[in-house]
Amino acid sequence: MGEKQKYIFVTGGVLSGVGKGITAASIGAVLQAKGMTVSIQKCDPYLNVDAGLLNPAEHGECYVTRDGAETDLDLGHYERFLDIELTQKNATLSGQLLSNLIADERAGKFEGKTVQLIPHLTRAIQDAIQVASEGSDVHIVEVGGTVGDYEGLSFVEAIREFAQRVGRENCLYVHVVYVPFIGTSKEFKTKPAQNALNDLRGFGIVPDAVVVRTDDPAPENVARKISLFGGVSEDAVLLMPNADTVYEVPLTIAASGLNGLLERFTHNDTPADLSKWQRLVAQQAARPAQDLKVALIAKYMDNEDTYLSVTEALKSAAWAEDVSLTLQWVDATQVDDYDLSKFDAIVVPGGFGGRGIEGKIAAARFALDNNVPYLGLCLGLQLAVIAAARKAGLDDANSTEFNPETSHNVVYIMDGQEGKESTGGTLRLGDYTANLVPGSKVAEAYSSETTTERHRHRYEVNQAFLDDVKNGGLIVSGWSPDGKLVEYVEAPDSTYFVATQAHPEFKSRPDRAHPLFRGLIKAAKLDK
Repeated sequence: MGEKQKYIFVTGGVLSGVGKGITAASIGAVLQAKGMTVSIQKCDPYLNVDAGLLNPAEHGECYVTRDGAETDLDLGHYERFLDIELTQKNATLSGQLLSNLIADERAGKFEGKTVQLIPHLTRAIQDAIQVASEGSDVHIVEVGGTVGDYEGLSFVEAIREFAQRVGRENCLYVHVVYVPFIGTSKEFKTKPAQNALNDLRGFGIVPDAVVVRTDDPAPENVARKISLFGGVSEDAVLLMPNADTVYEVPLTIAASGLNGLLERFTHNDTPADLSKWQRLVAQQAARPAQDLKVALIAKYMDNEDTYLSVTEALKSAAWAEDVSLTLQWVDATQVDDYDLSKFDAIVVPGGFGGRGIEGKIAAARFALDNNVPYLGLCLGLQLAVIAAARKAGLDDANSTEFNPETSHNVVYIMDGQEGKESTGGTLRLGDYTANLVPGSKVAEAYSSETTTERHRHRYEVNQAFLDDVKNGGLIVSGWSPDGKLVEYVEAPDSTYFVATQAHPEFKSRPDRAHPLFRGLIKAAKLDK
């Protein structure tokens, strides 16, 4: 789109995790509601090549794109808010760029020049931004971390220089800061936010707008203070307290002075059609009389973001089925201490490593034995297959991931994956198609006999034991097109016991519940 293409850069100050991702996605949603084509990108200063080997307990879930990129969870926010499918180009990490630069230097592509952070890394960042922006009216870039972090300096410099590349009038800088409330003195303290704005200005970027995050609603004098000391007009300071639902944020932005700024920046004053967001907020505010209690058998208990897409998919399914959802995380290492019979449905999500595995197998076995609606995701399929094989009499049935010496390797490593167990980017990743068995529960749920879902795993069901698995109560209801890989299993004698080798949660949308999750909630609702 040449010079008319617009770029919005979202940075953060004071501390990380203040909501840059939701802010970026919500700005995009408002622009979409005005009829504009929006693209979006996360720039992370980590020295990792991708997010595949990052610890979920620290960083939350690893989100997978359709082309198999292992990315930060913010890409999940982007996809849910903007209802677009992103790819590798929408996630840019320092490690990836540095790796490419070093490879180019070793190949002689710099012809003897000194390779430096400026201009070579900053130029690579700008090139990645330009590539990711292709085909859009507005491209939104979220810069991870906080301004002032050593590791992020190249990214801040890159987006400052970017204004020289495309014109300052085509760049909008939005800084997200946190203002704490001090309980003892009963006042909001803006000094950390003022310092964060000073940091940004010190790097040569004067923000066009400031989003002020607070735990509780702040008085207007906070905005006035930020405006005065931050050098930003008061109508470009948006107070953003914690919301009952993140889907309120587009409505908040559209009703604020930031909306006028966006209109002037994009030269688009078309009224935004926000009916979708109004419906979502109304759905979340409503509390239907029927409440379903769902158990999420979790391995990573320390961070609420570790199963973010799963929890969002369950919420969407509950809204679609007009029921209230009470979601309880059950520690997989302590399943025996829980009364699973008090739950209306059980979900076993994906994961890696042996901790908590026996508890997840026990949960799958309980659901199988007691006709409790069950949804297994990736690892949740493998453990359901193990549970069925044990039920059929193979007492030591296991996955070679957890017991390499098992005599009944019901789940085993994929061909060609041996020796890669702790390496990055080597799993079965991204979109894969499956053929569903006609008349099966999964074919009924999808209303189709083929489907495409995203994958992230290394181990597969061993077809040598399918007769035992069938004797334990499960049948295969979905195969890879070549018939070599098990993609779905289900229990024909249960109301709804379904498991998939895929991660269907990544394709769920707040206003379009995924059929497998909706099927689970619907079955639980009818059983209750």
